Amino acid sequence: MTIDRFFKEGKLLTIPRKTKDKELIFDYLSTQFSEEKSYTEKEVNEILKAFYPDYAILRRFLVDHHYLIRDAYGKSYQKNTEKISK
Repeated sequence: MTIDRFFKEGKLLTIPRKTKDKELIFDYLSTQFSEEKSYTEKEVNEILKAFYPDYAILRRFLVDHHYLIRDAYGKSYQKNTEKISK
């Protein structure tokens, strides 16, 4: 299954309703983060803003579904290397 149908000119058109479609989108977005780097919230926002204007909802989903791990203070984010893509 391809994610191209959800993007136009590199921008996410909408967040799909179906869970499997969301997983495709967020698996792809998680590839934009390096496993070796810690990111500030501002850096995460800048990366996600390039794909969708409501970057906060993307960031929340990535954290809530364990694609990114946020520290207890909400200041540092890291890619979850244990997240298994389906």
